Amino acid sequence: MHTRRIGDVEVSAIGLGGMPMSIEGRPDEARSLATIHAALDAGVTLIDTADAYHRDAHEVGHNETLIAKALASHDLGKDVLVATKGGHLRPGDGSWTLDGSPRHLKEACEASLRRLGVEAIGLYQFHRPDPRVPYAESVGAIRDLLDEGKILMAGISNANPERIGQANEILGGRLVSVQNQFSPAFRSSEPELRLCDELGIAFLPWSPLGGISRAGELGSAYAPFARVAEAHGVSPQQVCLAWMLAKSPVVVPIPGSSRPETILDSLGAVDLVLTADEIAELDAV
Repeated sequence: MHTRRIGDVEVSAIGLGGMPMSIEGRPDEARSLATIHAALDAGVTLIDTADAYHRDAHEVGHNETLIAKALASHDLGKDVLVATKGGHLRPGDGSWTLDGSPRHLKEACEASLRRLGVEAIGLYQFHRPDPRVPYAESVGAIRDLLDEGKILMAGISNANPERIGQANEILGGRLVSVQNQFSPAFRSSEPELRLCDELGIAFLPWSPLGGISRAGELGSAYAPFARVAEAHGVSPQQVCLAWMLAKSPVVVPIPGSSRPETILDSLGAVDLVLTADEIAELDAV
């Protein structure tokens, strides 16, 4: 497995996104555990989750609990960096709400610590800006958690360039990751990716294949990805992830998966070398 860095931690160049294993349409627990274990066996050392990755109101942190169980039952579990997030909520009706208050973020972190069964969270990220709370106050809570040793590294998600700079300043230059949506269908995070490249901050694209329900449509929706895939004898999904990896050494995609075969296919992207012409063709989509 090829590796990249988040802060001072070396991780697999592609991580596993846990959300599909816990929200609507999720599989049974056995298949989810098999998916996580297959990823670990293949060399994955980064798993992304959040306390909001659950379906029903009474099961906050479902995905964190699932991941903790999977890691505890595998010999390689101790070698994995778990990245979780706080600041998003799911009332149980399918909607997503926000609470970026320092009080909530600190309480959410404590709850995540308990579910993950750790003394300190490897990477904790502010999930999404809350328009009711000054951004500096939300990130200030993350800074406090870092200073207190409750978290080992700090990141932000769904942030624009201005907020990346602001967060890094509030954190005293200790911002290690930015997790934004980025895919062939969603290119508006290019400025954030470039800024992360300049600053040496890991950029973690979420929904890199276009989302849970549309990942399988990548080749049909974007013909160049299908053409390049056919030329290499691989899936359009592999091409997509290889294209992202080629953009910058700070990029660490976290494709979501709920089946062993899909995460294993995604991981094949680390060995796929695209030509400059192919990358240019995909950039032009």
